[in-house]
Amino acid sequence: MICFFDNLLTVNILSIEKSPHIDWFIWLKDFIAFGLVSMAAYQFALFFQKKFKFPLITGIILLGIVAGNSLLHFLPEETISHLNFIIELSLAIIAFSAGAELHINELRSRIKSIRRMTIAQLFVTFILSSVFIYYISDYIPFMQQLDKVSRLAIAILFGTVFVARSPSSAVAIINEIRARGPFTKTVMGVTVLKDVLVIVLFSITFAYARAVIQGAETDFVFYVFLILGILLSVILGLIFGILIQWVLRTHWIKSVKIILLLILAYGIYFVTHYLESYSYRIFNHAFEMEPLLSAITASFYVVNYTSYRQDFEDFLEEILPFILVLFFTLTGASLSLQTLQSVMGLAVLFFVIRIITLIIANAIGVFWVRDPKRYLWVGWMPYVTQAGVAIGLATLVGNTFPEWGKEFETVVIAMIILNQLVGPPLFKFALNFVHESHKKPRVFLKDKGKRAYIFSYDNVSANLAKSLQKKGWDVSIITSQNISRKDLPVIQVEEYSPLFLKKINWKPADAFVLLHPEDRINYRIAEWLYENLGPKMTVATVHTAKYMEPMKKLGAITIEPMSAMVNMLEHTVRSPQAMEIILGDDGHTDATDVEIRNPDLAGLHIRDLKLPHDIIILSLKRKNNTVFTHGYTRLRLGDILTIVGSKESLEKVVNKFESY
Repeated sequence: MICFFDNLLTVNILSIEKSPHIDWFIWLKDFIAFGLVSMAAYQFALFFQKKFKFPLITGIILLGIVAGNSLLHFLPEETISHLNFIIELSLAIIAFSAGAELHINELRSRIKSIRRMTIAQLFVTFILSSVFIYYISDYIPFMQQLDKVSRLAIAILFGTVFVARSPSSAVAIINEIRARGPFTKTVMGVTVLKDVLVIVLFSITFAYARAVIQGAETDFVFYVFLILGILLSVILGLIFGILIQWVLRTHWIKSVKIILLLILAYGIYFVTHYLESYSYRIFNHAFEMEPLLSAITASFYVVNYTSYRQDFEDFLEEILPFILVLFFTLTGASLSLQTLQSVMGLAVLFFVIRIITLIIANAIGVFWVRDPKRYLWVGWMPYVTQAGVAIGLATLVGNTFPEWGKEFETVVIAMIILNQLVGPPLFKFALNFVHESHKKPRVFLKDKGKRAYIFSYDNVSANLAKSLQKKGWDVSIITSQNISRKDLPVIQVEEYSPLFLKKINWKPADAFVLLHPEDRINYRIAEWLYENLGPKMTVATVHTAKYMEPMKKLGAITIEPMSAMVNMLEHTVRSPQAMEIILGDDGHTDATDVEIRNPDLAGLHIRDLKLPHDIIILSLKRKNNTVFTHGYTRLRLGDILTIVGSKESLEKVVNKFESY
């Protein structure tokens, strides 16, 4: 199909080759061909992931290599050069994603450990790997003919890439095995912080490498412009962060916002190139700006200092998968299969070097932080996996230095493929080793073993009993009717009086539900329960006002059926989406109570919580008192939130709130 479409477009273009708009047709042909290859690469990679547990990113890159100039020639070098803007757009979105993971307020309880471990991981890995690569540069083919200064520049570029990690992979593994605890929190904080700092480090090392390799002087003026370039990159990021905030604040339709945010992402590169060119014309020296640093600053500003964090993260969650498919496909297509084969031995060596530096850095960090000694054995394992940021840095080097950059990029990507294969299993092993993995879902198993007694029998009580049974409850219906059901346990009494109620073989129960149509009988039952069993919770329907207060004095939760129906309909009319989530009966939504045990969340406003978009907070109970919540309500340890949402989102929220 791709060959046919490619040939068809080629014929059409050749037939109008004299047209003054020929470049637009060539660009359109290249873009459509690339789109088809990307879709095919994603589908094949998805198949290998499901069938053989093969990493998705690795599969896309390898399919890109097959489709590129090495084998099938679907994406020749000319096509790749026409699509360079996709690389810049993708790198900006990847930087957005890295910055969006850094939430200052949620790292407070382990900030000392995170800071020290980050310093150890960052500098030890960078320095050791750079020194080692410099001293073996005589055995690296594309470095052999270079002078010592250029070799040092390439070595520190390798050292910078070695530091990079993959926050998205870490989050996926933590969510998969429901990990929580101090080790997990430190790993997540270090991973995110390292990916932010590695951009700053890359800005410095990349500017230095460009200067020394391209023959520029690294004098005092160079370092002045380097510092000014970094400062300007941060300022530019803050400006774009404000622009992103403005877009998210508008009431435009979602598709328009996405388009504008993509334009802003690419605009960071556009403005950076313009400022570098303008500064060179004015000062005869360009500011060494780094658009990745600007992008990560913009993202950091939006998620930490505006009220649009959730909107921005929703945008990233929606657009990032598509961007990564395009980026990794294009990255793979730009690589040479022959070069990949020739550098595989070097990639294995660099993989081993990186593992050794991670082990040493972890040992220094563990002793410095005074973490448990068992962390010495597994503390380095979570940092093996690499993905988007590392590949992005390697791609920038490959595009900037055509003489040897592609070999550099290919070695790094081959190493990342090895990291993708080895890293996730090591991370899971480490989490199991420190006993912070929780493989069994807790959200919905917490209902299992609970018991409820429902008084009276009709369609409502029967349906309620079935619904509770699906959630794992042990339910019994108590009725004076002569009822026999195989699917529901029924306890028959002659009448609802103390004489017959005390004859029931009561078991400890979590809830008593009184659904008799007569308020007098419901009150009699509630009174007997209050005096004899002291129930945890009693829920009763009340049809007349005179029984409302007496029931409440007995501690019962009262429901007036007609008013409840009217209120439900009113809220459905006023807020249909919220009520659809609350009342949804499609099996995908549920409700649960969750206790705030995570010390990082204590003191946070509700509006600052990173919650999935389909989660609704219904109520907050604090010391048995219901608190009316709003965006500025501060959470405290021990607060119990009642939340509603999809089962997948509820599991994430419970794991986040109850972790400690």
